[in-house]
Amino acid sequence: MKGYVALEDGTVFKGQSFGSEGLSVGEVVFNTSMMGYQEILTDPSYCQQIVTMTYPLIGNYGCNSLAVESKKVQVAGFIVKEACRYPSNFTSEKTIADYLKEYKIVAIEGIDTRALTRHIRVAGAMKGCIAAGDNLNEAALVQKARAWVGLVGVDIVKNVTCDASYNWDDISPRPDVPVRFNVVAFDFGIKYNILRLLQAHGCAVKVVPANTPAEAVLKENPDGVFLSNGPGDPAAVTYAIKTIGKLVGRVPIFGICLGHQLLALALGGKTYKLKFGHRGANHPVKNCASGAIEITAQNHGFCADLSSLADGATLTHENLNDHTCEGLADLQKRCFSVQYHPEASPGPHDSQYLFQQFITMMEKS
Repeated sequence: MKGYVALEDGTVFKGQSFGSEGLSVGEVVFNTSMMGYQEILTDPSYCQQIVTMTYPLIGNYGCNSLAVESKKVQVAGFIVKEACRYPSNFTSEKTIADYLKEYKIVAIEGIDTRALTRHIRVAGAMKGCIAAGDNLNEAALVQKARAWVGLVGVDIVKNVTCDASYNWDDISPRPDVPVRFNVVAFDFGIKYNILRLLQAHGCAVKVVPANTPAEAVLKENPDGVFLSNGPGDPAAVTYAIKTIGKLVGRVPIFGICLGHQLLALALGGKTYKLKFGHRGANHPVKNCASGAIEITAQNHGFCADLSSLADGATLTHENLNDHTCEGLADLQKRCFSVQYHPEASPGPHDSQYLFQQFITMMEKS
């Protein structure tokens, strides 16, 4: 089938379908990772986003039941230069085409992904429509892209959070690490590898829905609270900001990605939308305390404005590409957060020390 990617500014890219027939709308973004496509596809932070992979060949090691970060594929659409039809890896269970069809995801190959990426870098991430079929009208697809409500001011967390609380119990816990801490983790679109790493550091983790009130969290008598990653505009998740504000200063808090932005808002700060966001597994970040440069995994389109925060909050990490805030801390209130993904999956492990930092904060408390 023919495939189309229509942007709100009227630009249309043509290719071929390798996923399901149909169409969907979302924000068209790009990811610079060279591998880890299945983890990217299943990351809830990509809800309502059409992801373009800049690496030219995707699917060469296939897909399997283990390399997932949530229960399903979360992206609104997938765009690649070339989709591999014959994967070669002992873990492969199916092709990426079969995997995407299983979850009814529209996916397009054969377009100039470099040109699309350059267009987004210049014009900014924008609303788009991805479609697969043989009788589609390009002008109508552009209109569908323009008609989509977008991400700004919209609460998308409610679409990805869990329906009820549950205790995380991975199939392969580390028997050599005793359970020392009880952690309540807010699910704003949480990734499995975050939960694995908390467990590997000796935490019994209870995952709770995004709208769980502070009183219910405190009844669990947690040693610490974790604020997860997630999709969309943090300012729209007003209930979570209010809850976090009630928890700050009462229990150690560690936030990642959307959780970082929500913590900044709860501390009285502001957030803003980046032109085309940070997405990939190779973003350089400076640790302001040590001076070390960490190569990080990132996936976000909004950013915390550190200048809007009170004097208690300090910058802990800085993005070396555009010098935006990548981390903050208020040690008096026992909370800290980072904009990037220290759990990676996919990505490097440079920043996993942050989980130990959370453990140390709970020990001191």
